[in-house]
Amino acid sequence: QVELVESGGGSVQAGGSLRLSCAASGPTSKCWGWFRQAPGKEREAVASIQGDGRIIYADSVKGRFTISLGNAANTLYLQMNSLKPEDTAMYYCAAKGRIRCSTGGVNFDYWGRGTQVTVSS
Repeated sequence: QVELVESGGGSVQAGGSLRLSCAASGPTSKCWGWFRQAPGKEREAVASIQGDGRIIYADSVKGRFTISLGNAANTLYLQMNSLKPEDTAMYYCAAKGRIRCSTGGVNFDYWGRGTQVTVSS
């Protein structure tokens, strides 16, 4: 079983930046994603890397957030700039196994426990 561990969350003022990291304990695939969930709201997809290399961002973060994979492909990053109070949430990383990634499966096999991001106005 692969474990994912997020880090890099914290408290910042609006307009500030944070860089989230997610380290995998073992091999996964090229398919990764960042999700977030604010209190009282449903979990939403923030950004994802597809099996064919395409990157998809939620409209709310386009132009401000950048998702990337480390050279070893077992570490995921999320650079968050121009943060807004509405970005406040618990952020989770997720990864697909190789089979689900290669066959285009929509679900993620592995999830981290989350890191809190709080943006004050």
